[in-house]
Amino acid sequence: METIIQNCKIIRSPPMSEGFLCLQRISTIFKMMKTAKVEFDYKVFDSIKELNAADAGLLAAARKATKNSFAVFSNFKVGAAARLKNENEIMIGSNQENAAYPVGICAERALMASVASRFGNKVIETMAISYVNKNKGRKSNEPISPCGMCRQALVQYQVNTKHPIRLILSGQSGKVYMIKDAKNLLPLGFDGSML
Repeated sequence: METIIQNCKIIRSPPMSEGFLCLQRISTIFKMMKTAKVEFDYKVFDSIKELNAADAGLLAAARKATKNSFAVFSNFKVGAAARLKNENEIMIGSNQENAAYPVGICAERALMASVASRFGNKVIETMAISYVNKNKGRKSNEPISPCGMCRQALVQYQVNTKHPIRLILSGQSGKVYMIKDAKNLLPLGFDGSML
């Protein structure tokens, strides 16, 4: 016991050593540091049957749009469908791959480009996204979420139209996630308003 105390005295002496001052500075920084948290709520439905008729129809269109996908490299077919403000028709998009992977385009961005090309900055009220995973042993029964590039594109589209895009995310069956604002998927995101 005496040896341990003596060793502690040796380690702590002198009390204002360089190491001690460094620890004091670090402690001060941590006391001044503030933390923040990003959270959002979303709805979870057990199946498409729990959605209202309009949302169920939009999700069904996204599921069907996977058939238009060109995904011979990944075997991961994604479909997206959008309901536009004051429009009766539903617009669809699907992922289009290329042997040079960066040349491909995701379903969400294909859809937004199509809407913007046809209508200009027309508001997308809701976008449904679904997929079919054709890889052996894989299922398509869990909700899918947009990739990072699509999240960025969704946020910019919202900035352009000054309107949030509600998202409906699902596979070909199973649970459905409903997110009221695509911006929730990209907290602290960058957009053109910062330039």
